[in-house]
Amino acid sequence: MQDESVKRSVRAEYLENHLQNMTVAQLLLEYLKLEGVDRIFGIPGGAVIFIADQLKQQRDRFDFIICRHETGAAYMADGYYRVTGKLGVVLTTAGPSAVNALTGSMNAEAGNSAVLTITGEVPEQYFGQGYLQEGVDAHLDVNAVFKNAVQSSALIPSASSFRTLIEQALRNAMARPRRAAHISIPNNVAGTCVMQPPAAGGIPFPAAPENYRTEARGADPAQMEQAFEALVHAKKPLIFLGNGARMALRDATRLHALQDFSERFAIPVMTTPDGKGIFPESHPMSLRNYGMTPCAWPALYMKTASDADHFDALCVIGSSLGELATSPAATNHYDKDLIPSHHCIQIDLDQAVIGRSFPITLGVVGDAGAAIDQLLAQGEGASPSPDAETRRQMIASLKQSSPFEFPEDRAGDATPLHPAAAMRIVNELVQDGHIFIDAGNCVGWSLNNLVIDPPNQFHIALGMGPMGFAVGAVVGGKSGAPAKDCVAIVGDGAFMMHGSEISTAAQNKIGAVWIVLNDNDLAMVSQGMAVLFPPEADWDDYYALGKPDLVKYSEGLGACAVEVTCDQGPDDMKRELASALERARATGQPQVLVLHIDPKPMPKYGWPHPLVQADCS
Repeated sequence: MQDESVKRSVRAEYLENHLQNMTVAQLLLEYLKLEGVDRIFGIPGGAVIFIADQLKQQRDRFDFIICRHETGAAYMADGYYRVTGKLGVVLTTAGPSAVNALTGSMNAEAGNSAVLTITGEVPEQYFGQGYLQEGVDAHLDVNAVFKNAVQSSALIPSASSFRTLIEQALRNAMARPRRAAHISIPNNVAGTCVMQPPAAGGIPFPAAPENYRTEARGADPAQMEQAFEALVHAKKPLIFLGNGARMALRDATRLHALQDFSERFAIPVMTTPDGKGIFPESHPMSLRNYGMTPCAWPALYMKTASDADHFDALCVIGSSLGELATSPAATNHYDKDLIPSHHCIQIDLDQAVIGRSFPITLGVVGDAGAAIDQLLAQGEGASPSPDAETRRQMIASLKQSSPFEFPEDRAGDATPLHPAAAMRIVNELVQDGHIFIDAGNCVGWSLNNLVIDPPNQFHIALGMGPMGFAVGAVVGGKSGAPAKDCVAIVGDGAFMMHGSEISTAAQNKIGAVWIVLNDNDLAMVSQGMAVLFPPEADWDDYYALGKPDLVKYSEGLGACAVEVTCDQGPDDMKRELASALERARATGQPQVLVLHIDPKPMPKYGWPHPLVQADCS
């Protein structure tokens, strides 16, 4: 603590003496230092020359990772935040470069990732004159575009307003829940000197982020006592954890205490798809994930709403209860079986989502960590109800059934490789790392077939579900955790969207690993359309991808790439993946494993079969 105080004192003295000589670009980097930022992802250009020059001058402090596409840069910043918990930062130039970063920034907003996107802008004196890549006083209004996609967006109009607006952007990005923010800095403003130092009447530069932002940390004790009483006295209580509880449960002490609480009171725990694995899925009280392609166990425990044994108390922590979190099938949106017969408690920092999708009996606006701590504190002096032992035995009994959709295929050794078996191999080999999941069938196969226990972390982007997220995010994740295995599970279509970021990883010696489910198809789309609009055979090869050689493609970008062919199975995949993980650890070279999977199996999304079309004759 004393060392930190000394550092702040030295920093304050330095800024006192140098603030009057700083440009906006320099001061921007001082704020990023306060936030612990050590790397920035992006692509430079003419509208960010002053910021780019400062990054070069301070390259001993900042690693400016030059990406191959601005969307990929934003996905990397998102992945970096997810792995490290530190602010992810994107830097792009003006106009089309700024808009290219929009998809990744929007995805970070939807996924509650703290990402700050900094875009350049043409000099103010040329606004409205048709200056190349202008994005303010022209048909392309970058600030307005971002305002409609992320938590906050601001154009920095002058050096005098910079501090107010950058601090607001940082407050928004690092608030709870975390958000995405955007600032646009005209080139002439970035090169302008800032306000006078404190000695000349200026405002002192903050010594720490706490000088300009804070975070919600509480939960109402009386309400949490109500929540505890409802759970502990229920016949069949259930805790439902969302991604909003992820950071709280990265605290190992809190996680272990929640495990003990769950086991002592025999209260089972399930998670949303994007919260998968934040509570260990091999724990005796874990029912694993609910929602999209769920584990089979939650439905067995909850029973249907018309069943006399339907569960009677639900405590939701850190989930907005959106579509994919509450829809176990495409024909069963916002599953009404999720409504308990008595108590429905929802705890979230965002009051706007409480009671939005399901009726509640108790809503608590509060921090997930604080809420969990309050539950644990209530349990310290309490005894389990008489129903606890019966419930414990019932949970053990229902777990005798398989949790998987395709248990025999998952355990089998068929060729071509069944995707469920591929997930089993990932489970066996990745024990302490970060697994990033892309869109499409990767979602269904991974949610149902991976068993995630900390320290493994599972990252998926179901708020928006963009193709290519994991392709870039795994690079940002691995850059933030070089000692961890960082693996992306992606489809061949998504892989080709942003596979150029392999080159970014190769240049920076970032040993990310991509597992490509290769079926020469946009399989989730073609399989779904075949079910919805039969005959199924009409959709064969309709979305074919041209059979690209993904091994050569990956090698050309700097990866070590191998494939598991159609006549090879799980043992071959296990051998190749083990080797790829070892090479990534030893050399820092990116690795690509192309799996030629069986194209016929389809995750059980529960599409209507067939879809009845209106008669428009």
